[in-house]
Amino acid sequence: MKKAGSILLLVLAFLIIYFLQANFFTWFTIAGVKPNLFVIYLLFIGLFAGKKLGLILGVLFGVYLDIVIGRQIGISGIMLGIIGLLGEYLDKNFSKESRITIMLMIAGSTVIYEVGCYIFNIIALGTSVEILAFIKILLIEVIYNILIAIVIYSLIQRLGHALEEVFKTKNILTRYF
Repeated sequence: MKKAGSILLLVLAFLIIYFLQANFFTWFTIAGVKPNLFVIYLLFIGLFAGKKLGLILGVLFGVYLDIVIGRQIGISGIMLGIIGLLGEYLDKNFSKESRITIMLMIAGSTVIYEVGCYIFNIIALGTSVEILAFIKILLIEVIYNILIAIVIYSLIQRLGHALEEVFKTKNILTRYF
């Protein structure tokens, strides 16, 4: 029951983040570039809830985003699923308690997501390759995501530990004879 309620809250949080991304951050761009809150959110889910939920929600949220705002269905789903899986890998190898580590995880995840989407768009849609413009946009987006993560770091930690208690605790009943 706790897991179902937590998943429902994660979906509700996704809708709030979608609203912020689509409406609020269109007013606050840096050189025309918005942050990618979905990468931060899916990394958060992967880190604190595990790879299964990170992958499933990443694919579902990504397909939803592709249907609503994308040109090609599946690219965001694949890349956000990869970010969800990456969260579990980073959780096992790095500490979530360090602010600098979280910032580096977000920067790396943003780069992986954007480079993956860019390569998929080049292959699938045949878009032209403009490396310098892409690098400029990528650097601005990475910095913007890091700044947002600095602002919401304490919220990430508190909600993350609550999410971890629901999804990563092992309830093992042992019987001694």
